[in-house]
Amino acid sequence: MHLSDFDYHMPPESIAQHPAEPRDSSRMLVLPRGDGEIEHRHFRDLLDYTKAGDVLVLNNTRVIPARLHGTKHPTGGAIELLLLRQLDAVTWRALVGGRGLRAGQQLRFKRGFEAEITQELDEAERVVRFNQPVNDLLADAGEVPLPPYITAPLDDAERYQTVYSRTEGSSAAPTAGLHFTPELLIALRERGVQLAYVTLHIGLGTFQPVKAEDIATHPMHSEYAELKASEARTINAAKLAGGRIIAVGTTATRTLETAGILSEGGDPDHPDRSPDACPWRPVTAFAQDTRLFIYPGYRWRVVDGMITNFHLPKSTLLMMISSFAGRERVLHAYETARDMGYRFYSFGDAMLIL
Repeated sequence: MHLSDFDYHMPPESIAQHPAEPRDSSRMLVLPRGDGEIEHRHFRDLLDYTKAGDVLVLNNTRVIPARLHGTKHPTGGAIELLLLRQLDAVTWRALVGGRGLRAGQQLRFKRGFEAEITQELDEAERVVRFNQPVNDLLADAGEVPLPPYITAPLDDAERYQTVYSRTEGSSAAPTAGLHFTPELLIALRERGVQLAYVTLHIGLGTFQPVKAEDIATHPMHSEYAELKASEARTINAAKLAGGRIIAVGTTATRTLETAGILSEGGDPDHPDRSPDACPWRPVTAFAQDTRLFIYPGYRWRVVDGMITNFHLPKSTLLMMISSFAGRERVLHAYETARDMGYRFYSFGDAMLIL
Protein backbone atom coordinates (compact mmCIF):
# COMPACT_ATOMS: atom_id res chain seq x y z
CA MET A 1 0.00 0.00 0.00
CA HIS A 2 1.02 3.61 -0.46
CA LEU A 3 1.74 6.25 2.16
CA SER A 4 -0.83 8.53 0.57
CA ASP A 5 -3.52 5.92 1.34
CA PHE A 6 -3.27 6.90 5.02
CA ASP A 7 -3.55 10.66 4.72
CA TYR A 8 -6.39 12.82 6.01
CA HIS A 9 -6.92 16.50 6.78
CA MET A 10 -6.55 17.57 10.39
CA PRO A 11 -7.23 21.23 11.29
CA PRO A 12 -4.92 22.53 14.05
CA GLU A 13 -7.86 23.41 16.28
CA SER A 14 -8.72 19.68 16.55
CA ILE A 15 -5.40 18.86 18.23
CA ALA A 16 -5.90 18.55 21.99
CA GLN A 17 -3.55 20.78 23.98
CA HIS A 18 -4.67 19.68 27.45
CA PRO A 19 -5.75 16.33 28.91
CA ALA A 20 -9.39 15.78 29.82
CA GLU A 21 -10.35 16.33 33.45
CA PRO A 22 -11.28 13.96 34.90
CA ARG A 23 -9.44 11.46 32.77
CA ASP A 24 -12.44 9.28 31.96
CA SER A 25 -14.59 12.23 30.84
CA SER A 26 -13.01 12.14 27.38
CA ARG A 27 -15.26 11.17 24.49
CA MET A 28 -15.10 7.67 23.02
CA LEU A 29 -16.02 6.73 19.47
CA VAL A 30 -17.08 3.07 19.31
CA LEU A 31 -16.26 1.42 15.98
CA PRO A 32 -17.44 -2.15 15.26
CA ARG A 33 -14.91 -4.17 13.26
CA GLY A 34 -17.65 -5.66 11.08
CA ASP A 35 -21.03 -4.29 10.18
CA GLY A 36 -22.55 -1.87 12.61
CA GLU A 37 -22.99 1.81 13.23
CA ILE A 38 -20.53 4.10 14.94
CA GLU A 39 -21.55 5.06 18.46
CA HIS A 40 -20.56 8.18 20.38
CA ARG A 41 -20.03 7.74 24.10
CA HIS A 42 -17.69 8.80 26.90
CA PHE A 43 -14.75 6.78 28.13
CA ARG A 44 -16.39 5.97 31.46
CA ASP A 45 -18.97 4.06 29.37
CA LEU A 46 -16.33 1.41 28.66
CA LEU A 47 -18.12 -0.64 31.32
CA ASP A 48 -21.03 -1.06 28.89
CA TYR A 49 -18.80 -2.73 26.29
CA THR A 50 -16.89 -5.18 28.50
CA LYS A 51 -18.01 -8.35 30.22
CA ALA A 52 -16.79 -10.90 32.73
CA GLY A 53 -14.00 -12.99 31.24
CA ASP A 54 -12.55 -10.24 29.07
CA VAL A 55 -8.95 -9.22 29.62
CA LEU A 56 -7.75 -5.64 29.28
CA VAL A 57 -4.02 -5.61 28.51
CA LEU A 58 -2.26 -2.41 29.56
CA ASN A 59 1.27 -1.14 28.96
CA ASN A 60 2.76 -0.24 32.36
CA THR A 61 5.75 1.69 31.00
CA ARG A 62 6.54 4.98 32.73
CA VAL A 63 7.81 8.07 30.90
CA ILE A 64 11.17 9.38 32.06
CA PRO A 65 12.00 13.11 31.91
CA ALA A 66 14.05 12.34 28.83
CA ARG A 67 14.57 15.81 27.29
CA LEU A 68 17.83 17.50 28.31
CA HIS A 69 19.29 20.89 27.41
CA GLY A 70 23.02 21.47 27.40
CA THR A 71 25.89 23.05 25.51
CA LYS A 72 28.67 21.98 23.18
CA HIS A 73 32.19 22.09 24.56
CA PRO A 74 34.19 24.22 24.05
CA THR A 75 32.06 26.50 21.84
CA GLY A 76 29.05 26.80 24.18
CA GLY A 77 26.45 26.29 21.43
CA ALA A 78 23.05 25.17 22.67
CA ILE A 79 22.00 21.54 22.16
CA GLU A 80 19.07 19.33 23.09
CA LEU A 81 18.95 15.59 23.69
CA LEU A 82 15.92 13.31 23.74
CA LEU A 83 17.03 10.10 25.41
CA LEU A 84 15.47 7.13 23.64
CA ARG A 85 16.98 4.03 25.16
CA GLN A 86 19.55 3.10 27.78
CA LEU A 87 22.29 0.81 26.46
CA ASP A 88 24.32 0.43 29.65
CA ALA A 89 24.83 2.31 32.92
CA VAL A 90 26.04 5.51 31.21
CA THR A 91 25.30 5.08 27.48
CA TRP A 92 22.09 6.03 25.67
CA ARG A 93 20.63 6.22 22.20
CA ALA A 94 19.29 9.73 21.73
CA LEU A 95 17.88 12.17 19.22
CA VAL A 96 19.96 15.32 19.06
CA GLY A 97 19.07 18.89 18.23
CA GLY A 98 21.79 21.39 17.37
CA ARG A 99 24.47 21.98 14.79
CA GLY A 100 27.63 19.98 14.24
CA LEU A 101 26.76 17.14 16.58
CA ARG A 102 29.18 14.58 15.20
CA ALA A 103 31.03 11.68 16.80
CA GLY A 104 33.61 12.96 19.25
CA GLN A 105 31.65 16.09 20.19
CA GLN A 106 31.84 16.88 23.92
CA LEU A 107 28.69 18.01 25.71
CA ARG A 108 28.10 19.76 29.03
CA PHE A 109 25.03 19.72 31.29
CA LYS A 110 24.01 20.88 34.76
CA ARG A 111 25.48 19.45 38.00
CA GLY A 112 28.84 18.66 36.39
CA PHE A 113 27.45 16.10 33.97
CA GLU A 114 29.44 15.64 30.78
CA ALA A 115 28.92 13.45 27.74
CA GLU A 116 30.46 12.51 24.41
CA ILE A 117 28.80 11.53 21.17
CA THR A 118 30.39 8.18 20.42
CA GLN A 119 28.48 7.08 17.32
CA GLU A 120 26.37 8.61 14.56
CA LEU A 121 23.27 6.64 13.58
CA ASP A 122 20.51 7.45 11.09
CA GLU A 123 19.59 11.10 10.66
CA ALA A 124 19.51 12.84 14.08
CA GLU A 125 20.01 9.70 16.17
CA ARG A 126 23.27 9.34 18.12
CA VAL A 127 24.88 7.18 20.78
CA VAL A 128 25.84 9.35 23.75
CA ARG A 129 28.08 8.29 26.65
CA PHE A 130 27.84 10.23 29.94
CA ASN A 131 30.53 10.51 32.58
CA GLN A 132 28.15 9.07 35.20
CA PRO A 133 24.62 7.61 35.43
CA VAL A 134 22.07 10.27 34.58
CA ASN A 135 19.41 9.58 37.24
CA ASP A 136 20.21 12.72 39.24
CA LEU A 137 20.48 14.83 36.09
CA LEU A 138 17.08 13.71 34.84
CA ALA A 139 15.49 14.31 38.23
CA ASP A 140 16.97 17.81 38.43
CA ALA A 141 16.96 19.08 34.86
CA GLY A 142 15.08 16.59 32.68
CA GLU A 143 11.82 17.59 31.01
CA VAL A 144 8.83 15.43 30.09
CA PRO A 145 9.13 15.03 26.31
CA LEU A 146 5.71 16.13 25.13
CA PRO A 147 5.04 15.72 21.39
CA PRO A 148 5.85 18.83 19.32
CA TYR A 149 2.19 19.41 18.39
CA ILE A 150 1.41 20.08 22.09
CA THR A 151 2.48 23.67 22.61
CA ALA A 152 0.62 24.46 25.84
CA PRO A 153 2.58 23.98 29.10
CA LEU A 154 1.74 20.95 31.22
CA ASP A 155 1.05 21.99 34.81
CA ASP A 156 1.30 18.47 36.25
CA ALA A 157 3.77 16.03 34.69
CA GLU A 158 1.74 13.11 36.08
CA ARG A 159 -1.01 13.91 33.59
CA TYR A 160 1.34 12.53 30.91
CA GLN A 161 1.59 9.25 32.84
CA THR A 162 -1.01 6.50 33.11
CA VAL A 163 -2.32 5.87 36.62
CA TYR A 164 -0.83 2.36 36.41
CA SER A 165 2.63 3.36 35.10
CA ARG A 166 5.33 1.40 36.86
CA THR A 167 8.43 0.52 34.84
CA GLU A 168 10.55 3.53 33.90
CA GLY A 169 12.13 3.72 30.49
CA SER A 170 9.75 5.26 27.96
CA SER A 171 10.28 8.41 25.88
CA ALA A 172 6.53 8.90 25.39
CA ALA A 173 3.32 7.89 27.12
CA PRO A 174 1.07 5.03 25.95
CA THR A 175 -1.65 7.60 25.48
CA ALA A 176 -4.66 5.27 25.15
CA GLY A 177 -4.15 4.50 28.82
CA LEU A 178 -4.34 8.14 29.90
CA HIS A 179 -8.15 7.87 29.99
CA PHE A 180 -8.25 5.39 32.87
CA THR A 181 -8.90 6.40 36.47
CA PRO A 182 -8.33 4.16 39.49
CA GLU A 183 -12.09 4.11 40.03
CA LEU A 184 -12.76 2.89 36.49
CA LEU A 185 -10.15 0.13 36.79
CA ILE A 186 -11.74 -1.03 40.06
CA ALA A 187 -15.20 -1.00 38.49
CA LEU A 188 -13.94 -3.10 35.59
CA ARG A 189 -12.46 -5.67 37.95
CA GLU A 190 -15.68 -5.80 39.95
CA ARG A 191 -17.47 -6.59 36.70
CA GLY A 192 -15.19 -9.59 36.21
CA VAL A 193 -12.85 -8.03 33.64
CA GLN A 194 -9.27 -9.12 34.24
CA LEU A 195 -6.30 -6.77 33.95
CA ALA A 196 -2.98 -7.92 32.53
CA TYR A 197 0.15 -5.87 32.00
CA VAL A 198 2.90 -5.75 29.42
CA THR A 199 5.84 -3.39 29.11
CA LEU A 200 6.91 -1.65 25.92
CA HIS A 201 9.24 1.32 26.25
CA ILE A 202 8.20 3.74 23.53
CA GLY A 203 10.90 5.13 21.27
CA LEU A 204 11.44 5.69 17.57
CA GLY A 205 9.56 2.55 16.57
CA THR A 206 6.29 4.16 17.60
CA PHE A 207 6.67 7.77 16.51
CA GLN A 208 9.24 7.76 13.68
CA PRO A 209 7.56 9.32 10.60
CA VAL A 210 7.04 7.14 7.55
CA LYS A 211 8.80 8.60 4.52
CA ALA A 212 8.69 5.74 2.01
CA GLU A 213 5.75 5.89 -0.40
CA ASP A 214 5.73 2.07 -0.44
CA ILE A 215 4.96 1.53 3.25
CA ALA A 216 6.31 -2.04 3.21
CA THR A 217 9.82 -0.59 2.82
CA HIS A 218 9.57 1.58 5.96
CA PRO A 219 12.47 0.69 8.32
CA MET A 220 10.79 0.04 11.68
CA HIS A 221 13.00 0.86 14.67
CA SER A 222 13.25 -1.59 17.54
CA GLU A 223 11.64 -1.08 20.94
CA TYR A 224 12.08 -3.17 24.06
CA ALA A 225 9.00 -5.17 25.00
CA GLU A 226 8.25 -7.69 27.73
CA LEU A 227 5.43 -10.06 28.62
CA LYS A 228 5.86 -11.96 31.87
CA ALA A 229 4.88 -15.62 32.18
CA SER A 230 2.18 -14.90 34.79
CA GLU A 231 0.50 -12.38 32.48
CA ALA A 232 0.76 -14.75 29.52
CA ARG A 233 -1.03 -17.44 31.53
CA THR A 234 -3.84 -15.02 32.39
CA ILE A 235 -4.28 -14.04 28.74
CA ASN A 236 -4.19 -17.61 27.39
CA ALA A 237 -6.58 -18.97 30.02
CA ALA A 238 -9.09 -16.20 29.34
CA LYS A 239 -8.91 -16.74 25.59
CA LEU A 240 -9.43 -20.49 25.92
CA ALA A 241 -12.44 -19.81 28.15
CA GLY A 242 -14.04 -17.61 25.50
CA GLY A 243 -12.98 -14.20 26.78
CA ARG A 244 -11.85 -11.34 24.58
CA ILE A 245 -8.34 -9.89 24.63
CA ILE A 246 -8.68 -6.09 24.47
CA ALA A 247 -5.40 -4.24 24.03
CA VAL A 248 -5.16 -0.77 25.55
CA GLY A 249 -3.17 1.12 22.95
CA THR A 250 -1.04 0.31 19.95
CA THR A 251 2.00 -0.49 22.10
CA ALA A 252 0.16 -3.17 24.07
CA THR A 253 -1.09 -4.43 20.71
CA ARG A 254 2.43 -4.71 19.28
CA THR A 255 3.58 -6.56 22.40
CA LEU A 256 0.72 -9.06 22.28
CA GLU A 257 1.07 -9.71 18.57
CA THR A 258 4.83 -10.11 18.98
CA ALA A 259 4.13 -12.74 21.64
CA GLY A 260 1.74 -14.53 19.30
CA ILE A 261 4.29 -14.60 16.49
CA LEU A 262 7.00 -15.90 18.82
CA SER A 263 4.69 -18.66 20.07
CA GLU A 264 4.39 -20.04 16.53
CA GLY A 265 8.16 -19.91 16.07
CA GLY A 266 8.02 -16.87 13.82
CA ASP A 267 10.08 -13.69 13.55
CA PRO A 268 8.27 -10.46 14.53
CA ASP A 269 10.56 -8.52 12.19
CA HIS A 270 9.25 -10.60 9.27
CA PRO A 271 5.84 -11.99 10.28
CA ASP A 272 4.11 -14.69 8.27
CA ARG A 273 1.22 -12.92 6.52
CA SER A 274 -0.38 -16.08 5.11
CA PRO A 275 -4.17 -15.88 5.59
CA ASP A 276 -4.43 -19.68 5.66
CA ALA A 277 -2.42 -20.13 8.86
CA CYS A 278 -4.00 -20.60 12.29
CA PRO A 279 -6.01 -17.42 13.03
CA TRP A 280 -5.33 -17.51 16.77
CA ARG A 281 -2.13 -18.14 18.69
CA PRO A 282 -1.51 -18.35 22.42
CA VAL A 283 0.97 -15.81 23.69
CA THR A 284 4.36 -16.75 25.05
CA ALA A 285 6.39 -14.89 27.63
CA PHE A 286 9.32 -12.94 26.22
CA ALA A 287 11.65 -10.03 26.91
CA GLN A 288 13.37 -8.71 23.79
CA ASP A 289 13.31 -6.04 21.12
CA THR A 290 10.50 -5.98 18.59
CA ARG A 291 10.36 -4.35 15.17
CA LEU A 292 6.90 -5.61 14.38
CA PHE A 293 5.24 -3.36 11.79
CA ILE A 294 1.51 -3.96 11.42
CA TYR A 295 -0.23 -2.65 8.32
CA PRO A 296 -3.12 -3.89 6.12
CA GLY A 297 -2.53 -7.46 5.07
CA TYR A 298 -1.21 -8.48 8.50
CA ARG A 299 -2.65 -11.70 9.97
CA TRP A 300 -3.95 -10.95 13.47
CA ARG A 301 -3.15 -13.62 16.04
CA VAL A 302 -4.10 -12.42 19.52
CA VAL A 303 -6.02 -9.15 19.83
CA ASP A 304 -9.83 -9.14 19.68
CA GLY A 305 -10.44 -5.49 20.57
CA MET A 306 -8.46 -2.31 20.88
CA ILE A 307 -8.67 0.96 22.77
CA THR A 308 -6.72 3.68 21.02
CA ASN A 309 -6.52 7.41 20.44
CA PHE A 310 -6.79 9.24 17.11
CA HIS A 311 -3.41 9.16 15.38
CA LEU A 312 -1.42 11.37 13.04
CA PRO A 313 -1.90 11.09 9.28
CA LYS A 314 0.52 8.73 7.51
CA SER A 315 1.70 7.22 10.82
CA THR A 316 2.47 3.57 11.54
CA LEU A 317 -0.20 3.74 14.25
CA LEU A 318 -2.92 4.71 11.78
CA MET A 319 -1.71 1.88 9.55
CA MET A 320 -2.04 -0.58 12.44
CA ILE A 321 -5.64 0.27 13.27
CA SER A 322 -6.46 0.33 9.55
CA SER A 323 -5.25 -3.27 9.45
CA PHE A 324 -7.44 -4.10 12.45
CA ALA A 325 -10.69 -2.47 11.36
CA GLY A 326 -10.27 -1.73 7.64
CA ARG A 327 -8.65 1.33 6.09
CA GLU A 328 -11.76 2.88 4.55
CA ARG A 329 -13.80 2.23 7.69
CA VAL A 330 -11.15 3.81 9.92
CA LEU A 331 -10.71 6.87 7.73
CA HIS A 332 -14.48 7.35 7.64
CA ALA A 333 -14.54 7.17 11.45
CA TYR A 334 -11.76 9.76 11.61
CA GLU A 335 -13.66 12.12 9.33
CA THR A 336 -16.78 11.64 11.44
CA ALA A 337 -14.86 12.32 14.66
CA ARG A 338 -13.23 15.42 13.20
CA ASP A 339 -16.55 16.82 11.98
CA MET A 340 -18.15 16.16 15.37
CA GLY A 341 -15.47 18.02 17.29
CA TYR A 342 -13.52 15.13 18.80
CA ARG A 343 -10.09 16.01 20.18
CA PHE A 344 -7.16 14.34 18.41
CA TYR A 345 -3.72 12.91 19.26
CA SER A 346 -1.99 12.33 22.60
CA PHE A 347 -4.30 14.31 24.91
CA GLY A 348 -7.31 13.71 22.69
CA ASP A 349 -10.35 11.46 22.81
CA ALA A 350 -10.49 7.69 22.50
CA MET A 351 -11.70 5.07 20.05
CA LEU A 352 -12.91 1.61 21.02
CA ILE A 353 -12.71 -0.98 18.24
CA LEU A 354 -14.57 -4.25 18.87
